Amino acid sequence: MEIRDLYNIDYKIDTDIIERVENNSKSLKDKFDLLTPIEEYNQIKVLKAFRDNELSNTAFNWSTGYGYGDTGREVTEKIFSQVFKAEDSLVRSNIVSGTHAISIVLFSLLNYNDKIVSVTDDPYDTLQEVIGIKGDQKGNLLSKGIKYDKLDLLDGKKIQYDKIDYDLLKDAKLIMLQRSTGYTNRKAFTIDELKKAIDKCRQYNSRAIIFVDNCYGEFTETREPIEIGADIIAGSLIKNLGGGIALTGGYIAGRKDLIEYCANYLTAPGIGKEEGLSFGSTRNILQGLYFASHTSMESVKIALLFAKTFSDYGFDVTPKLDDKRSDIVQSIILGSREKMIDFCKGIQEACSLDASITPIPYPMPGYQDDVIMSAGGFIDGATSELSADGPIREPFTIYLQGGLNYFQGKLALMNVLQKFKNKNYID
Repeated sequence: MEIRDLYNIDYKIDTDIIERVENNSKSLKDKFDLLTPIEEYNQIKVLKAFRDNELSNTAFNWSTGYGYGDTGREVTEKIFSQVFKAEDSLVRSNIVSGTHAISIVLFSLLNYNDKIVSVTDDPYDTLQEVIGIKGDQKGNLLSKGIKYDKLDLLDGKKIQYDKIDYDLLKDAKLIMLQRSTGYTNRKAFTIDELKKAIDKCRQYNSRAIIFVDNCYGEFTETREPIEIGADIIAGSLIKNLGGGIALTGGYIAGRKDLIEYCANYLTAPGIGKEEGLSFGSTRNILQGLYFASHTSMESVKIALLFAKTFSDYGFDVTPKLDDKRSDIVQSIILGSREKMIDFCKGIQEACSLDASITPIPYPMPGYQDDVIMSAGGFIDGATSELSADGPIREPFTIYLQGGLNYFQGKLALMNVLQKFKNKNYID
């Protein structure tokens, strides 16, 4: 049986949709070829960190109780520090998400009357509740007397470099930049764009801590934010860096003194990094890191295929096909609640797990709107695996996030297109 027969007979995909997706895939070869050097660079960088830090099977042993002598934990943090070119890092399974990692940074480095300035507009939804500019969650930053200000993006898309000045930053203790798109209709900021913003911030406030939310951006370029002047970064291990294998966790990397504050907040002053079990997670975390350079590029390839196909049908996509990418997220403005639901149904049917489940919009912690989400991966909630989601609000934008295997992404796209064709959303 030919592969087209498999799509046609087993998945009930019309021949014209199969042909369109196959042709679009072939047309993207030159763009895919440009991703290979990025993948190779990051792969070799990881392997060198493994070698330099003498990673061996003994690192996969783990202790109990306080976690004294957990050599796996220690070598993992040395490897992450080298990969990110940071002085130190905190890589822990009890960091439950990217939002948690970012919260640790903010709560540990800021005190009463300190001020955060975000130069990339308000951060994504759940972090707005952490800060306190949305919702009324107990213990948010504003309730603790920490101040917040922001610089709007130009047209919601571009950093206003000319408005980064002394008046904006003079009282800032911490300057925050969000690399990825979040639930907005902008593309991720590239490393070059972040560097331009960081350099401008340094010009007007050399004392402020510069923090970059690195979620979804790791290994999509050959440089990371520490290399272009950031003091500290944070992210999740069940996104890019987990390679679809890390069971849970998050990381923080940066200046040694700042990591000490973060470690003391995560555990307690006087304990810091010296305690905390790895719970046998070291093998999964480091094997995930080993695969991450490849799986991140698979995600980008899937995003390119969706961008090409949906833009051909007249949908507004971000990033555009020719844009330089700095995260794995592809947003598509669908224009209606119904299209968002059908899109997620098509993705869900191609998921590894729970392919028979029908996604529906539902309230989600940290979000003001109902959220529609399709996800069915081996690691629950791992958006680095094939997934799509979005808040049910104007202009009804869906966010395709991740995909460990390009062929699975092709199948998901065909499923979505078939549902759209059946509903006469497309010809």
